[in-house]
Amino acid sequence: MNIVDLHNPQRINRKPDGVEVLFSSGNFVDQGFSIHRVELRLYLEKIDEKLGQYSLITSFVETDKGSVEMIYDEGFRGDDSLNHSVQFLTSNLGISGLVLRSIITLRDRIETPKS
Repeated sequence: MNIVDLHNPQRINRKPDGVEVLFSSGNFVDQGFSIHRVELRLYLEKIDEKLGQYSLITSFVETDKGSVEMIYDEGFRGDDSLNHSVQFLTSNLGISGLVLRSIITLRDRIETPKS
């Protein structure tokens, strides 16, 4: 099961402009889900002359029961928005929150599949 949890999934219907792998060992288990990979993905959407690049940053969590990609952050965040987000996550225990949020989304979709 691959879930794209965005209001408009077409926003990420292409190769990301940047990817940072936060975790990829595949040895972590949380609430019965084996976590294989955690990434932040950058999609540049537009450039404003005054504000700069508009960035959509998504989190991608791959587990043994499926994957989830959802919005992590978006806006005019500067030229190095992906790296700033990675630094924030890794210095503030944010990876566990990302994983938990993704597991909740996966569990909800598994338990109540859409018809």
